[in-house]
Amino acid sequence: QVDVVESGGGLVQPGGSLTLLCAASGSSFRISAMGWYRQVPGKQREMVAEILIAGKATYADSVMGRFIISRDNDKSTVTLEMNSLKPEQTAVYYCNTVHGNEVDDDWGPGTQVSDSA
Repeated sequence: QVDVVESGGGLVQPGGSLTLLCAASGSSFRISAMGWYRQVPGKQREMVAEILIAGKATYADSVMGRFIISRDNDKSTVTLEMNSLKPEQTAVYYCNTVHGNEVDDDWGPGTQVSDSA
């Protein structure tokens, strides 16, 4: 089992940058793919970026070229660097483990990213 706590959210100007941090606990982190997801109230959660154990990343089309997902297996952390933020990218952001192509059903608290404009 991998438990996660997200942090780094807050208010950001449109077009600004923010980096989210996912701190994980559990011995399975180093053998787990990880992902960042976001959810707007009333909408379904959607994938933002996923990263394999060795670091290969996949991104949603809407964030490609502007978001960067990375992981540090020694620190058991995964980050999401968000650049050129758009209004539609404000949401609660979550990280989670990925088993095969299926995201774990046990979600952490998430971290809120809001538009300060």
